[in-house]
Amino acid sequence: MEISWDTLHAGIAACQKCGLCQNIHNKVPGQGNGKADLMFIGEGPGADEDLQGLAFVGKAGQLLTKMIAAIGYTREEVYICNVVKCRPPQNRVPTPEEAAACMPYLRAQFSLVRPKVIVLLGATAARAVLGDQIRITRDRGKWVEKKGVFFMPTYHPAALLRDESKKRDAWADLKAVKAKLEETL
Repeated sequence: MEISWDTLHAGIAACQKCGLCQNIHNKVPGQGNGKADLMFIGEGPGADEDLQGLAFVGKAGQLLTKMIAAIGYTREEVYICNVVKCRPPQNRVPTPEEAAACMPYLRAQFSLVRPKVIVLLGATAARAVLGDQIRITRDRGKWVEKKGVFFMPTYHPAALLRDESKKRDAWADLKAVKAKLEETL
């Protein structure tokens, strides 16, 4: 079955596959260029995202916007989404069951966007997409290729806000992402 953005967004809006849809303000499907070469996947919406219904608009999102700009792109040129589309209570990490419930939506986003490069922001996103064996401190900055798409796990912007010593590694990862994009275009 061919999926469209309208069908995807309607499915997310109606979703009740897990308890995360309880006590939220908005579902946060993701946004940006629907045909972007570069996609960013985070963990899940936070408080600001839940209120606005947009991914990465809080402090971590503001840092992500700067990171995207640092490699020569705007938010409008890339696609930004999360593994789960509803805010977990108290910003806790989504359970594997919650992530699995949202995985069909993430796969649909991937198939609609068809990015060349995907940046996995943090351990939750990296594990959801690449498998439980991923350790962000060990595996960040290492390319994983699947069916011609290049995946780069790196630190989540929220982690960079908590520990600025990680910013140098994240910048090295972003420079590698820019180089890979230039190589694949």
